[in-house]
Amino acid sequence: MYPIDTPQLKSDLLYLLATPSPAGLTDANLRWIAQQLEALGYRTERTRTGALKAHLSDSNAPVRAMAAHVDTLGAMVVNLKANGRLAIVPIGSWSSRLAEGCRVTIHTQQGPDFRGTILPLKASVHASSKAVDEQPVNWEQVEIRVDAPCWNQSELSELGIQVGDIVSVNPQPEVLDNGFIVSRFLDDLGGVACLLAACQTLKQAELTPAYPTMLFFSCAEENGFGASQNFPPSLEELVAVDIAIVAPEHNSREDRLSVVIMDNSGPFHPGLTRHLLSLADQLNLPHCRDVFRYYFSDCAAALQAGNDLRHALIGFGTDASHAYERTHIDALEATVQLIVAYLMSPLLDTGT
Repeated sequence: MYPIDTPQLKSDLLYLLATPSPAGLTDANLRWIAQQLEALGYRTERTRTGALKAHLSDSNAPVRAMAAHVDTLGAMVVNLKANGRLAIVPIGSWSSRLAEGCRVTIHTQQGPDFRGTILPLKASVHASSKAVDEQPVNWEQVEIRVDAPCWNQSELSELGIQVGDIVSVNPQPEVLDNGFIVSRFLDDLGGVACLLAACQTLKQAELTPAYPTMLFFSCAEENGFGASQNFPPSLEELVAVDIAIVAPEHNSREDRLSVVIMDNSGPFHPGLTRHLLSLADQLNLPHCRDVFRYYFSDCAAALQAGNDLRHALIGFGTDASHAYERTHIDALEATVQLIVAYLMSPLLDTGT
């Protein structure tokens, strides 16, 4: 087993969660990630779309890559309403049912930012009685109540709020003494924290990956783009690190790592998947095999963009995906262990 700085892993995760990072507003977290990696001695670069690449060796021809996405769910102002509230549309795929009651920040283009709450159109039981429970569930049925003196469209405009302003949601993280971590946006800031922890482990143990390796931090996975930029022809393998779905119809568990066999884009590369499972067995890591029917990852984006890669997906068990999520530190630590083991392992033969 490799040495993991668990307190630092938790600290990095909490920092990432505390920084608003919906798709379209990821730059602050990406710059911070770059700083952490450069402090460890790794070279970083940004793509034109804003994603971050980190090179774990001096080579400009990486053979392996690992990916995690920095973007989270959020919303965007679509209309300034006559009642002084804001109509919104989602950034990423999530239900308005899960947005009701969220505390948010409206990020204006010229500042200042404003706080608010996403509420259903009928939010007062004393005013609407049972009609509160009978409202449809869709984004047309919610609005943002801005915490500022604005009771009409004109007053909203005077505050500087405009159509197109991005809305970030409070993650409300809690780290419990029994190992559970509860927060929105563990998808996939938990995966980002795991990659950072793996890099710290490599440095602490004075290890160098067995092959030239690149880390790719995507900034639009929730919108379907993910790691879709053309990777160099030298790249042979891509492993995405993301959440593993905990639900009655799935096999994942919050305190375990999952190696995913297939998602809705089809089976992952069988040879690379077997290799990851073998490494998990060798290290005696708590892990599961699973299949996700309604799931999209950085791997799918990379293949759809035409990259010729062996691809695989590993994840830390996470309950209530795209809602108020929960995982366990055991799953995060197991994920870090597998990342390091994979980076130190032999490359697959072309035919496997």
